[in-house]
Amino acid sequence: MLNQPHHDGSMQHVPCTEPSLDQTIPVFVRVPRTWPVTSVHLRVVYDEDPRLLPATVDRDDVHDVWWRADLPVHNPVTRYRFRLDRKSSGPVWLNGSGVWDHDVSDYGDFRVTTFPPPPAWAADSVIYQIFPDRFARSAMAPVLTGSAPAWAIPAAWNDPVLSEPHAQVQLYGGDLLGIEEHLGYLQDLGVNTIYLTPFFPAPSSHRYNATSFDHVDPLLGGDDALANLSTAVHRRGMRLLGDLTTNHSGSTHEWFRAAQSDPASEEAGYYYFRKHPDDYIAWYANPTMPKFNFASTGLRRRLVDGPGSVVGRWLRAPYALDGWRIDVANMTGRWAADDFNHEIATTMRATLAAERPDALLLAEHAYDATAELLGDGWHSIMNYAGFTSPVCSWLAEQSSRAGVTDEDPPAPPRSGSQIVRTMREFAAAVPWRTAAANVNLLGSHDTVRIRSVVGSEERAATAAGLLFTYPGVPMLYMGDELGLLADDRERARAPMPWADAARFGSPLARTYRELIALRHDQPALRHGGLRWAHVSADAIAFLRETPTDRLLVLATRADGPPIHLPATIARTEPSNLHGGGSAAITQDDLVLPGDGPAFHVWSL
Repeated sequence: MLNQPHHDGSMQHVPCTEPSLDQTIPVFVRVPRTWPVTSVHLRVVYDEDPRLLPATVDRDDVHDVWWRADLPVHNPVTRYRFRLDRKSSGPVWLNGSGVWDHDVSDYGDFRVTTFPPPPAWAADSVIYQIFPDRFARSAMAPVLTGSAPAWAIPAAWNDPVLSEPHAQVQLYGGDLLGIEEHLGYLQDLGVNTIYLTPFFPAPSSHRYNATSFDHVDPLLGGDDALANLSTAVHRRGMRLLGDLTTNHSGSTHEWFRAAQSDPASEEAGYYYFRKHPDDYIAWYANPTMPKFNFASTGLRRRLVDGPGSVVGRWLRAPYALDGWRIDVANMTGRWAADDFNHEIATTMRATLAAERPDALLLAEHAYDATAELLGDGWHSIMNYAGFTSPVCSWLAEQSSRAGVTDEDPPAPPRSGSQIVRTMREFAAAVPWRTAAANVNLLGSHDTVRIRSVVGSEERAATAAGLLFTYPGVPMLYMGDELGLLADDRERARAPMPWADAARFGSPLARTYRELIALRHDQPALRHGGLRWAHVSADAIAFLRETPTDRLLVLATRADGPPIHLPATIARTEPSNLHGGGSAAITQDDLVLPGDGPAFHVWSL
């Protein structure tokens, strides 16, 4: 794979990462000397009309020839690919998904965008997802100092999680002060961004069926507790993300109560009623979550549009959120013939830009979001389709639902070549800087535990290695660093086992700390490009590169033969940064260990 031409959107190949409209920028393609290329052209789509522009040799070295072309950024999203003409055979195309000897569609073309980029801090983030009811309970937790609400089933911290539907009203009493008291643990782990699932009041432990967006749930400590947590987080140089349901409210929400009580009210237009007051559209037909109708300008004003909206007000002091994760963002504003999704995404972006220009807008999207990631709407997505599902399906111990969807039937593990094709396809269809800002994860409060998917701690460590080295922003779900087990979503929401000291000193916990530290220490893991180096059934390897650094990453799921790569990729003697494996340079080859499950990183 390293003997093929290569281009990606990183700084080595696209030095101007934030072009303006009508600017012409240089782009570079690296062609191995072993390729008999006679000429290279840049194919750019200009007002939906393709044009072929010549490239010229910019520089060369012992191994590669670097060709340069000038790319006119004529449209807000400009698509391009390269045509390479060869001496003894026909031309080939190089696009984001690889090298092809047949004509290809524009879908996999490289893309640059003139829209404002994601906030710069995102690339340096390690995100930790917290489910507030189950993370930590302070001595001042309201559930301990008063009676539980009528809807709740109170639980002791070590009680097992109940089965559905009881699990959703089982209340363990975690609170925001409990989180604040454990910030030292998170900082020592290497986390610098915390993402909280909803903190609004709701008759459930998950709080995705909010009764109001105006206050913090008193069971979590109320408004003051969030303000205090925010202050403590920011004092440590960390960031804080909230979670908002723009697709629906709860059926007990004050807006929905007003809508049901008066069909002529403004709030009645916020929802889809088939027949007023009790026949309405709801998320997955769940009557506790009535769906918003964004044809209503009043709803847009109150929820997403402007500084007075819910989106805007929680970004300001004293809460000072650093952005939002938007729940079921793929469904927001969509129902039958209605599709306001792009309008709502761009409206939220405008609200963030006016209130907090460096705030992040992260979308939950478990499927193909590539058409929605061109730069003017969501900054990025939770990358279930392009990372979680392929990685889990490769490392799965046996047939499993390796991803977020409960509806898909169990599937046998996939090969390395299969999952790399998936990862390349999803990454190819969006601008590089979007792919680099997408949030990669191995699990969340909506999935089974990664440790249960992969079986062994060794495979869990390999999964963690990919999480912290693949392009994108890594997010870990609370407790995954401890190797917690759960084979369904509700049991994955079990409380953190703070009393089990052995878990916090386990080999897997140490591996997470080492990998997070490595990511913070190596700029190439946060800002570097990606070149695939080796793909087989049981092993995958890739390079992360900046102009000054080159790291080689190898992940294996089972024992196999040694892996041979061209010795020319090593600028210096390989230095092992993680995993302890040795890489040996022979006359022609760089030989890597094939044992597994294992994960290694070398500096070349």
